[in-house]
Parts: sequence; structure tokens; C-alpha cells
Amino acid sequence: FLKRNWAAVILILLGLLWVKNNFLTSRLATTGQLDMMALPSAGSRVAQVAPSESANRVVIQDTSLSLQVKDVAEVIKNVEDTAKSLGGFLISSDLSKPEGAASGTISVRVPENKRTEAMTAFKKMAVKVVSESVMGTDVTDQYEDLGARLDVLNKTKIKFEEILDKATAINDLLNVQRELISLQSQIDSVKGQQKYYEQSAKLSKVMVYLSTDELALPYTPTNEWRPMVVFKEAVRSLVLILRSLGSLIIYLVVLSPVWVSALLIIKFVRKRQIRT
Repeated sequence: FLKRNWAAVILILLGLLWVKNNFLTSRLATTGQLDMMALPSAGSRVAQVAPSESANRVVIQDTSLSLQVKDVAEVIKNVEDTAKSLGGFLISSDLSKPEGAASGTISVRVPENKRTEAMTAFKKMAVKVVSESVMGTDVTDQYEDLGARLDVLNKTKIKFEEILDKATAINDLLNVQRELISLQSQIDSVKGQQKYYEQSAKLSKVMVYLSTDELALPYTPTNEWRPMVVFKEAVRSLVLILRSLGSLIIYLVVLSPVWVSALLIIKFVRKRQIRT
């Protein structure tokens, strides 16, 4: 049987390989998207508290929310409007509508003293809150180091300005001016870093992941067995396989003139060989 129908067997094997590759590609694409959206693990979210005794801590708060919603586009607009009404602003937003469930992300900044109010408002927009994560980064030491560096730069600049007032030779004037320009550039850079830390501490960043399908949302992994999640993943895998099989059938029908012609030619050649 295999010898007489080797062409059909090859077509069947190629079809099965195509279905497998198509299915794996779909699964890897879905997994890759979730990995990119996944929240940091518990170990990586532990803030490294600096051993500073300063009473005025400079802490940057970043919050992540995963929300299952009915309408992703509408919630993205509502999140932006809420952030602006609280004195914040939009950083970025993204909306995608693939064959499956719609999904999107939106990143906003809100005043730290209104972060809790913003989080409460965002949660009310959801059908279900899948996960929530708050990460605090203590940058007090870095901020104080910048202040100390700024003091040194300012004192050095004053000394060079005194030298400039006393300099008479052209080469000395040029060298001192070059040093002053370099010092001013460093001072501006340090001030910019200080301002960044100050603004980041005053305005918390909130990243909101949205989808109509809970399985498309990132969540903090746990060891808890979730039968419904396993069932939904199995159903989704079955749907992907059926889609791949349907696509294969369509390709075979469309390309039938090619492979049917090839089979007829092979059959004709074999008949001539038998007669000979």
C-alpha cells in the first residue's frame, strides 16, 4: 500500500507537519506576548532599601494592574481621563484587536498623594481585577550623592571663576573658560538627574494591562492549581488546532490543480512503465 500510494502519504505527512508548525507558532506568539507583558517576579520586585538615615526618603513608586474589562478601548480612554483629572498625564497607550480577545496597555503618571484614589477608580472600571503589584525603589542615597557632587562642582566652579578674574595670559583665559564650560555642563547634568528623581517620586507611574480575556493578562505566578485556567487553555489549544486544519484544507483545495496534476502525471508514468 505504501509503495503504491507514496505520493498521498507524503502529502498527508506534509499536511501534518504544517498543522504542527502553525499550531506551535501560534502558541509561541501567544506565550511571547504574555511574557513581554508579565509582571516582575516577587524576588525582582523587592526594593533595595539604601542604608541611609535620612528622614526625608526619596522613593519612586511604580504600580501595575491587570484588569479584565468589557471594552478595552473605552477603559483606556477612561483611565487617561481619570489620570488627567487627578493632575496626572498620559505616558503611552496601546490597543490591539487580534482574532481572539482585544487587549491593550496604558501607562500614566499620577501624583503620589492621589495614587490610591486613582487605583480605586481604575479597579471600578474592571469586570475583574486579575492582579496588582506595587514596586518601590528607594533612591535616597543616589539623590544625596548627587547633592554632594553638586556642592563640589559649585565650589570648584567658584575657584575657577576667581582664577579667571586674575588671569592675564590668553592661554590661561582659554583654559579656564574651557574648564568652566565643562563644569557648567556637569552641574546641569547633576541638576537634571536630581529633578528626575524629585518628579518621579512626586508622580507615580501606573501601568494598566487590559483585556476582555483573563488568560491574555499577566499575573503574578503562584503554585495554586487553577482547573478553570487549565480547561480554558485546553479549549484554546483545540480551537487553534481546528483553525490550522481548516486552513490546511483551504490550501489543499486552492492548490489542488498543482497536486492533482502531479498525481495524474505520476500515475500516467507508472502505467507506461508497467506496460513497458
